[in-house]
This record gives sequence, C-alpha cells and structure tokens, in this order.
Amino acid sequence: MRAEEIREMGKDDIATRIHELEEERFRLQFRSATEPLEDPLRLRVIRRDIARLKTVMREGGGTEPAKPAAPKTTKTAKAAKAPTAKAKRGTNG
Repeated sequence: MRAEEIREMGKDDIATRIHELEEERFRLQFRSATEPLEDPLRLRVIRRDIARLKTVMREGGGTEPAKPAAPKTTKTAKAAKAPTAKAKRGTNG
C-alpha cells in the first residue's frame, strides 16, 4: 500500500484498515509460534503498512479536511543564575 493511496482514503477507511491489519498481524504472529508460516515476510509487510497508515492519519491525511493544530506554547529561557554556594564551595580563596 502506497502513501498516495492512503492519502486518498477517508479517516474512517484508514482506521478500519488499521484495525483489519492489526487483527491479521495478531493471527499471523500467533500462528507463527505454532507452525511455520507460508509467507513469513507478510508480517513485515503488515507491520510497515500499519505504520504507514498511522503516519498518514497523524499527518492529517484523508479526504476529510484536517482540524487546524492548536498553537504550541513555548517555554521562555530562564534568566542566568548567579553561582550558588554549592558551586563556590570548591574554591579556597
């Protein structure tokens, strides 16, 4: 599944696809513990597809308009502090 294909999907479709792939991954992992898999690379493909779907979803992809992000607040730098007594303790003078 390519990122372009995912971006054309709606948010509900992406969420549904993630759920389907997570179920399939669970079943394959469970089966791989009891018997050799016919296609062991399928687990890798599924895992990467899930990551790709989640990434596009987090980016605000899909056909529905994304909500604008809330403005981030930045912390101001603290003023330079004078050396403390603990720092002065090591000097003899």
